[in-house]
Amino acid sequence: MPFDITAVVNIMGLSAVAVFAISGALDAARQKMDILGFMLIGTATGLGGGTLRDVLLGNVPVFWIREPVWIVICLSASAITYFIAPKLASRTRALIWMDAVGLALFAVVGTEIALKFGTTPLIAICMGVMTATFGGIARDVLCGSNLTLMNEELYITTALAGSVVYFALSTTGLPYSYDLIGGFLVAFVLRALAIIFNIKLPNPYKKG
Repeated sequence: MPFDITAVVNIMGLSAVAVFAISGALDAARQKMDILGFMLIGTATGLGGGTLRDVLLGNVPVFWIREPVWIVICLSASAITYFIAPKLASRTRALIWMDAVGLALFAVVGTEIALKFGTTPLIAICMGVMTATFGGIARDVLCGSNLTLMNEELYITTALAGSVVYFALSTTGLPYSYDLIGGFLVAFVLRALAIIFNIKLPNPYKKG
């Protein structure tokens, strides 16, 4: 059976949307919202980055209007989280790790979609980073939380690294999916290390 790279990208995209929807729903849990609040925040988080990407690329109607299954995924993941969240020992910790997975997935998926749309590598990488980060920004703003990307440990840098590695691997002629997996692993591992060891970039503005 021939390898279907489009199917892999779609699966990763659906996974990213579901994971980010869960992260949004977990933030809604911290704000003690009702189930409709969970579904609103989860959907905005899951679809926010991809929506911005499609609008900037002129790829309209945006993906979730063309294929409503993306909304169904977000609503379902958010509703399930509504019932699971009270049983979690630490919702904040769960949110951080769900966000890390979604960030890594969206970094490579966003870059791949932009490249297929015919953009230059630089624009594709920018789109990967925006796809990976904008959903989290929407979540934090809607919930009135501190912006995750304003945390001192590496965040945007990890999405950028995953996007760059994905593009670099895609030009090497390696077997299919190595670029997607490589980009995801680089972004996720960097973010995981940043969370665990509080790794951050030098910031001269923090001195004094």
